[in-house]
Amino acid sequence: MTIVEFEPAHAEAFRLLNEAWISKYFTLEAKDREVLADPQGKIIDGGGRIFMALKDGVAVGCVALMKMDDGGFELAKMTVSEDLRGSGLGRMLMQRCIEAGEELGATRLYLETNSGLAPALGLYRTMGFRDLAPAETPYVRADVFMERPY
Repeated sequence: MTIVEFEPAHAEAFRLLNEAWISKYFTLEAKDREVLADPQGKIIDGGGRIFMALKDGVAVGCVALMKMDDGGFELAKMTVSEDLRGSGLGRMLMQRCIEAGEELGATRLYLETNSGLAPALGLYRTMGFRDLAPAETPYVRADVFMERPY
């Protein structure tokens, strides 16, 4: 498996991978639709990055870093194909985000998630994320807020 920078040809895979996991556990929300319909405009053009995980040329995972006003980056839209969960691919994607944050001079990585996603929470904590107080969010499903300072 390889982790590569997003290219416009990855847009559909990015959307489909995210729609699959969100729809399985939650409801696809307006903010999801907005970002997934235009990853170039909503993430990359704003100073963010997207990484795609490829296995034999097929997209099997993804993650986005969205630039924040405070000098940090929000880690968002991270998912791995269901058949590859537990393979270490999520950790690879997370490590690439940590490295990218350093490259970008980020002050912190921030994320919003759900308390029901125990494997994801475990990964975030082992990668240095710590819990924050609840924050304002456009996502109904978000009930856990975390950051990883640099």
